[in-house]
Amino acid sequence: MRYEIPARKKLVYETVIPLRWGDMDAMGHVNNTLYFRYLEIARVDWMEKANCGVNPQGQGPVIVNAFCNFYRQLEYPGDVLAKMYVSDPARTTFETWCTLERSDQPGLIYAEGGATTIWVDFPQKKAIALPDWVRDLVSGED
Repeated sequence: MRYEIPARKKLVYETVIPLRWGDMDAMGHVNNTLYFRYLEIARVDWMEKANCGVNPQGQGPVIVNAFCNFYRQLEYPGDVLAKMYVSDPARTTFETWCTLERSDQPGLIYAEGGATTIWVDFPQKKAIALPDWVRDLVSGED
């Protein structure tokens, strides 16, 4: 099953991630599991820069699902340009989306993925409403 990234979304972050020789598998391309790591790096970096990281004694984001669509094989050497987007704030959740390009081939998407993020009160171990500042952060479009 292929999931589509929506047209209505808000670009919130970009980062460059170096491809490492050790990221490649026996087939000579970056192992599929690493694409999820690149998506995670972009998402966590953005969340930390936006001051909405995890606080085990308080509240914060938890990923409840994730997906990745693979279009082209990434190969060493090079750098990945990850672009993070957000959309669709609901009562307790919002969506994150990410495209992966090679920095030397801007605009050519190698993979794209997303994750549903739920806001959680960690001591209570339950979902809570998105704080207004988070809702403002993830609302709107480019």
